[in-house]
Amino acid sequence: MMPAVRFRVAPVLLVAGCVAATPPMTTMAPKSDLADAIRTLFFEIIGLDGLILMVVVVALSLAIFRYSSRTGLGTELSRTAQFRLEAAWTVGPALIILAIAVPSVRLTFRTQPAVVPRDALVVQVIARQWWWEVRYPALGVTTANEIHLPVGRTVRVLLDSADIIHSFWVPQLGGKRDVVPGQTNEIVLVPSVPGTYLGQCAEFCGTSHANMRFRVVVDTREDFAAWTARETAPPAVPAVPAAAAGARLYAASTCTPCHAIGSVSAGRFGPDLTHFASRATFAGGTLANTQENLAAWLRDPEALKPGVKMPRLGLPEADIRQLAAYLETLK
Repeated sequence: MMPAVRFRVAPVLLVAGCVAATPPMTTMAPKSDLADAIRTLFFEIIGLDGLILMVVVVALSLAIFRYSSRTGLGTELSRTAQFRLEAAWTVGPALIILAIAVPSVRLTFRTQPAVVPRDALVVQVIARQWWWEVRYPALGVTTANEIHLPVGRTVRVLLDSADIIHSFWVPQLGGKRDVVPGQTNEIVLVPSVPGTYLGQCAEFCGTSHANMRFRVVVDTREDFAAWTARETAPPAVPAVPAAAAGARLYAASTCTPCHAIGSVSAGRFGPDLTHFASRATFAGGTLANTQENLAAWLRDPEALKPGVKMPRLGLPEADIRQLAAYLETLK
């Protein structure tokens, strides 16, 4: 029986090891200058804690095995010795706290420096229940749940909330930063490695808090320029009959007050859909951007994302297919 148990457990441990080796969200694989500084601070504090642990273990061992008395009480300490002991365990912890606090505070100020390079890319991120609006003021680009950044360039992320407190967190690019209504917080960082990094709201904000995700795509300079060109272009004109029918249906629907699509509609309550099909996910980063998922979303959004503010439209299946076909042309 024991060999059989080992046989069953081994694959599980192997899979667990693989997952642990490449976790999707981790602070141990930094991909920006800020994330690298955070990891360095973590190891510095762990090293200091390890040193303190060694001192405590040695002192405890000496107290138990060398200086303990089993035959009677020890001699009373003099007033001078008592004072020195009191001073030691007051000043010692204070110095330890200071050693941890100074680099921590210094790193906190580094996330929002007083002087930012003039060529820094400004990205405004607006947190909403339960999705992220992303604006590039200098580029005239608005998107949702997907942030594109150029590698090697300073990025200034301005964080605002449209409703309640949220928290912006991309572990591989930087630390958490609360997003507070009526107050603009910011994070300044320089992405160092191209790739796609997962982010998450880290402050409980309601029913679909766990479904408030996003992606940060760090592009090469050339890829970022190409992405900018696509995002600033007008929305595609559908050529497929089903998509063309979906475009007409959208223009006459109740979607237009909520969603913006280029010159077609100017809604501001929901995500901008001008280049919707260029995004890898939708619904707060929880669903892969496929026609099947989009049709299911149009059919009943509440079933896929509890608490979502998009109402159930009650559309016929033919209309759902046409709308999905139209939205999938918006690249």
